[in-house]
Formats: sequence, C-alpha cells, structure tokens
Amino acid sequence: MYKQPGKIALITGGNRGIGLRIVKKLVECEIEVILGVRNPIDSRKAVEAYLEHAKIPLSSCKLHYEQLDIGNMKSVREFAGKIKTKFDKIHLLINNAGVMSVPFKLTGEGFESHMAINYYGHFLLTHLLLPQLKAAGTAECKARVVNVSSCVHKIGEIDYKDINKVKNYYPADAYNQSKLAQVLFAKYLNLMFEEEGMPILSNSLHPGVVNTDLFEHSSTNYIPWVRALLFKNPEEGSRTVVHAAISPKLETRGGCYLSNCREASSHRYWSNSVQCEKLFNFTCDTLRIDDFFYKRN
Repeated sequence: MYKQPGKIALITGGNRGIGLRIVKKLVECEIEVILGVRNPIDSRKAVEAYLEHAKIPLSSCKLHYEQLDIGNMKSVREFAGKIKTKFDKIHLLINNAGVMSVPFKLTGEGFESHMAINYYGHFLLTHLLLPQLKAAGTAECKARVVNVSSCVHKIGEIDYKDINKVKNYYPADAYNQSKLAQVLFAKYLNLMFEEEGMPILSNSLHPGVVNTDLFEHSSTNYIPWVRALLFKNPEEGSRTVVHAAISPKLETRGGCYLSNCREASSHRYWSNSVQCEKLFNFTCDTLRIDDFFYKRN
C-alpha cells in the first residue's frame, strides 16, 4: 500500500464484491475515488457502511458517486460527459464491473450482455476518458488503465462471425469471449500508448476465483460451501487489482497480464499484435469510434 494523495481513481462497479474492497484500499492510500454505479444512492450507503465497519473515518475519504450502466453505451457517454466536466485528470481507470454466465439477452443496442457489460462499455469509457488519462500521466508516474479479466480468457475465442452468440449461446463461452477481449484490448492499448509516446500504462489481470455474487448464475450456487472453502474471499481478490493500479514495480511494465500480483501466462493471441489490432479495429467499427486516440486533435 502506497500513499498517493492528489491522485484520482475511477472504478466501475465499486459498490460490492471485490470492488468494495478495492475502494477501501484506494482511500487508505489517500486516493480520491469516483464510482460509476447503477444506483448512486444505494451504493453510497453500502460503501459508507463498509468503510465505517472497517473503522475508516468517512471525513478522510474523497468519494464521488455517479450513475452508470456500463452495458448501455448511451449511459457510458453521459457518464463520461459528467466526469469530463468535473475532473481534468484521471490517474487510474479501473474497469472492474462485470457479469458472468447470465441468460442470453441482447441489449437495446443489439449487443450480447457479456460483451456489452464486460467489454464494450469499458472500451468506450476508456476512449472517452483518454484526454483525462493523458493529462494525468507524466514520464515519471504514468496514468494507468486496469482491466479486470479472468483466467478463463485463456480458453476464450473471439467469434467474429457470431459475436453476439445468437446462433449458439452458451453462457460460459460468451463470458470467456468477453474476458479475452478485455485482455487483448489492454495489450493493444499499451502498444499504442508506447508508439504514440502517451504517459499511460495498460494492464489486465485475473483477480482469482473469488467468492462473490458474480457466481449467482453458476452451478456453484447449489453448493455454496464449495465456494467458501475453495475460492478467494473478496479482500484477497482485490489485491492484484490494487497492485496493478498503484505498485511502483509496474511503472515500466505496461502490457502485462497479472495473476497473484505477478506476471502470468496468457492466451496464445496475447503476444500476437495482428490479432490484438483486429479486435481493436472490429470494436471501433462496432461502436462507431473513428479516432480512438484523438490523433486528429
């Protein structure tokens, strides 16, 4: 844990599970935190109750709650617009919110739920807040983008012919695809940050198999004692995320995939810049982003 007063972090879904523990660790580092959440009022109550239970004085915390439905691109744009009017700099962007193994559903914009929530929304948010990240980073202390993925990305495949799994939907495959997309996105982002000389790092990570309500649609729901016995608890699950966000050891180590606070092996496409760029360009086309890195400005 490193004290970093003056820094501002933005986290999606920081009101429960590992997100709640990430917020706790960030405020302990004296970092100002913006939470993008579905229900700001309920989220404030949950976060403040947790911090008070942890004996952290609320008067010492700088917390902001803004409404965000990360799977709705209109909501993402509105959220980013509010953030940009209030904050000139964002030092840490933690793309944390997610769903797993949910029943098949297309969003109002026609995107499969896993891809919309776990990947597309965070892709768009990162693009929209890139000016704030560039403003925050310096050569000595770069801004950071952290994508919270999963080890199952290693068995994921990007199905460009049926990205929404309309023809053959299996929840685990949809989840794995979205988690692989997060990893390849983080890798390509960092390649471009280096190429363009931007003072930003991008990494992805596996927080561990963590006992949270993310598993509410999984078979482990029928045998919850297995989760309690074998899974990490939320506090343990938050550690690699915070490590990726603030560890000085990673100041020169962008483009990494982390697990248990160490660099780990990833998908076979992780080191394939052609595949990373293919997904990046496909996503830009899907979301109608013409100039992700604002090169024309």
